[in-house]
Amino acid sequence: MSKIKIAIVDDHQLFRDGLAGLLLKHEYFELLASLPDGESLLQFLEERESPDIILLDLTMPGLGGFEVLKRLKKHYKKIRSIVISMHEDGNYIVKCAKAGAYGYLLKNADEDELLTAIHKVYRGERYYNDDISARMFQNLSLQQSIPEKLTKREIEVLHHLAEGLTTKEMAEKMFISTRTIETHRANMLKKLDVKNTAELIKRATQLHLLS
Repeated sequence: MSKIKIAIVDDHQLFRDGLAGLLLKHEYFELLASLPDGESLLQFLEERESPDIILLDLTMPGLGGFEVLKRLKKHYKKIRSIVISMHEDGNYIVKCAKAGAYGYLLKNADEDELLTAIHKVYRGERYYNDDISARMFQNLSLQQSIPEKLTKREIEVLHHLAEGLTTKEMAEKMFISTRTIETHRANMLKKLDVKNTAELIKRATQLHLLS
């Protein structure tokens, strides 16, 4: 039986070493590389043997995990990635899935879950546990609940509202009338189905419109 070839990409040396030690306990894994960032991975892929599975962090200096996923999807279609991240936010998970990740694990996942994820992804299946799946569906349902997209001008007003600016301050900063500001605010309340500015900001935060 051929071994599953794996590369680890994470900027934290201790985490990489711990993951490598765990994998090397099992004879059916072969660790091809332990790398600190996306640039190192791309250089490795150009020069060396391609892994079957990449265990990938999201937040790294330089080339981050999202960009790595996009490049793998475009140039290395046979390689399958499992994101291992501390981010529990459904938005991150959905973005990873759309970018081509085959699986998503939190960094507090146990050994059994990691092994299950690797074997399933190696077989061509996707791995998102029940909790991760629920976060994905919650995020998607929130996004789909927006009846209309906000305009660029409305997004600008939204950010100023979140900063605590008054209507007059926003009007002066954006070189428009206070009445126009109030019109934008009223339109956003209607589009996001909320009753006041506090609810508007809370709803916008849930939908990642302020990120």
